[in-house]
Amino acid sequence: MDRKELEQQVIELVAMAYGKDAADVNLDTRFVEDLAGASIQMVGLVSEIENELDVMVQLQVAAACKTVAELVDKVEEQL
Repeated sequence: MDRKELEQQVIELVAMAYGKDAADVNLDTRFVEDLAGASIQMVGLVSEIENELDVMVQLQVAAACKTVAELVDKVEEQL
């Protein structure tokens, strides 16, 4: 999987976890300011990343990400 495919897949998973349209989520989307999600949504997102991408990203690592791009970087490190 190349970087662009990974970015798109993570964007889709973020949109699903946070109840947004994938067209409204991009690499610059900020979890706190733009998505205003609860921590339970991040738990769901991490679970989906593990299921869909077969990658283990610790919840603390994912929760520390400020933007979707940072999360993509963390997932890519685990591939």
